[in-house]
Amino acid sequence: MKGRPKGVTPKYSLKPLVPRLSELLGVQVKMANDCIGEEVEKLVAELSDGGVLLLENVRFHKEEEKNDPEFSKKLAALADVYVNDAFGTAHRAHASTEGVAKYLKPSVAGFLMQKVSTKIGVIESLLGKVDILILGGGMMFTFYKAQGYSVGSSLVEEDKLDLATSLVEKAKAKGVSLLLPTDVVIADKFAADANSKVVPASAIPDGWMGLDVGPDGIKTFCEALDTTKTVIWNGPMGVIEFDKFAVGTEAIAKKLAELSGKGVTTIIGGGDSVAAVEKVGLADKMSHISTGGGASLELLEGKTLPGVLALDDA
Repeated sequence: MKGRPKGVTPKYSLKPLVPRLSELLGVQVKMANDCIGEEVEKLVAELSDGGVLLLENVRFHKEEEKNDPEFSKKLAALADVYVNDAFGTAHRAHASTEGVAKYLKPSVAGFLMQKVSTKIGVIESLLGKVDILILGGGMMFTFYKAQGYSVGSSLVEEDKLDLATSLVEKAKAKGVSLLLPTDVVIADKFAADANSKVVPASAIPDGWMGLDVGPDGIKTFCEALDTTKTVIWNGPMGVIEFDKFAVGTEAIAKKLAELSGKGVTTIIGGGDSVAAVEKVGLADKMSHISTGGGASLELLEGKTLPGVLALDDA
């Protein structure tokens, strides 16, 4: 992920990737200064068999996100075959994910595609599919506030408070066990060296913010997970960038690894969760690792992914 440039932005250039890409592929990768145009066409024509050319960031062109057909045609003109290996962007109908597939046959899926404040919205659809829904991370404070708790300076989506209330009611009506931690780890500032303490979820003092799930919450979550046959995990339990607030996330990662060993299907969805299981060295213990958080959530929600639909059937 290089961020989302608006126009040509040197810090989002793909040039720094060339040395590492060359090392991984065992080939000296060439780099173009753009992703379309005469100079790029010339470099493509000069490629020897087995040669690799890295095009510059497609998002330097506004036509990319607009899925502009003419831009897609120019991209397609450089190739004979299209392989999409970026599941993390498959939920976006952009020129390089969906548009280009219209002009190149075959258009196929790469290996990563086989592993096939948006999160609060997705809960509604999950309520029809799950028996237990565990909520941690930044999302939990919106639910606490919706229940009338004081949340100090914790992260809250004010515009989602009514939705949180209605989701709790829907969970009850559907017989879904919706679990929020009973205690949280709070900090006096957002920093690795912040002062911290554990308090009941209903007793976060003013000026303090919740940054992780507390020990009782972890215990309750682990007991609930013991009853499952399939677990889908999307997003950490706390601020994993700071070791002090990565405890809840690491505990859940360890629990899922243990469950995987007992035949439970464990699916890790996207960026931060993947980073968490890799940090604890347990990625290879999980049943399935998805590279796209947003994409996997949309897939679970029952939405179609334009970047997948655009590809040919086997």
